[in-house]
Amino acid sequence: MKIDGTGVVVTGGASGLGLAAAQALRDAGATVGVLDIAGPGGWDGLYETADVSDERQVRTALASFKPKMGPLRGLVNPAGRSGSGLCVGEGATLDIETFRKALEVNTLGSFIMCKLVAEEMLTCKPDSEGERGVLINVSSIVALEGQMGTAGYAASKGGINAMTLPLAREFARFGIRVMTIAPGIFETPMFNRGGKAKGNMVEWLRAQVQFPRRPGDPREFGAMVRHIFENPMLNGHVLRLDGAYRVPPGDPSMWLG
Repeated sequence: MKIDGTGVVVTGGASGLGLAAAQALRDAGATVGVLDIAGPGGWDGLYETADVSDERQVRTALASFKPKMGPLRGLVNPAGRSGSGLCVGEGATLDIETFRKALEVNTLGSFIMCKLVAEEMLTCKPDSEGERGVLINVSSIVALEGQMGTAGYAASKGGINAMTLPLAREFARFGIRVMTIAPGIFETPMFNRGGKAKGNMVEWLRAQVQFPRRPGDPREFGAMVRHIFENPMLNGHVLRLDGAYRVPPGDPSMWLG
């Protein structure tokens, strides 16, 4: 799909992977509107505050964007929360409410965004190849190889993986593609400061990336987003972006202290 002149919504676009995606798409000519719950952060374009797990807030934000960005043909959906921690025994921090909130934001929030943006895409005329739009959710390799202490996060991201193909099959008749990116370790505020990983655990996780021998740069995530938009054969699939990283089982001591 042609990016230039396209309206795209990016959730969690104030920082990290979302900001990188928003900047990459704007550089390619898209009109980008960012949704975030914490303020615009590093984003200096169209912005609305919204909780992706709240349908009313999302509808209000999309309505605000509509006259400013023209036809809405794209969604990138990195907004999420951690939901990690041990759930029983010494050092347990993952309670039922934290697990529930991870599902609400990561899984339900992704569905809400896909449903509401797809509804807007139905009003767009298809391009020369019959395409109306692209929906990109963001999962995690933890959903595929869950480490000890990530039950809530892995479950919430696994739900995103599971809905990818059913939504792609449902939306195919409208010319709407659905993809999911499953990133590995990236240097983002959520990984470095907002998550549960701290100190030696952060350094240990960084060291697991095979090649290149470093965590991902958010701009590399932005490049993947752009490629998905421009390659019409990418549909109904979960793509790993991880430098051959494979999540190890982990150890309880990593979550203590």
